Amino acid sequence: MLYLGKYPSCKVHSRLLIAAFFTDYRKKAGEMMLRVILELFRIITIIFVIGMIMGLIIHSIYAIFGITVENTTGGWIVGMAIFPLLYVLYKNRLQFSGFYKNGKQVKLSNRTTAILLCSSVLMLTVAPLFR
Repeated sequence: MLYLGKYPSCKVHSRLLIAAFFTDYRKKAGEMMLRVILELFRIITIIFVIGMIMGLIIHSIYAIFGITVENTTGGWIVGMAIFPLLYVLYKNRLQFSGFYKNGKQVKLSNRTTAILLCSSVLMLTVAPLFR
């Protein structure tokens, strides 16, 4: 029992204060956990949906030039090239419109963004060579 004064009524107030704090804390923790779960579900959905759309667009561009990379090592390289693109898209744009809000959310630096985008473009241009 927490005792905050020399009068008995202080015992009651201290109990109410502690109970109110933990009730509010549990409510905030539960709400935060729900937001994190929803954000994880959103990230998985973004990876699958936007990743499939990007893959379809890239394979269509390859088909225009008569290149097929399906069922080859080049197909795996194309798949791996999509992940940095999705990461840059999420970190620079989509994380700010999600369920989870945090003051520590920052965009990628221009150098990191450029390195990731250049590596993706390089993988996409090299992928047809690995048939």
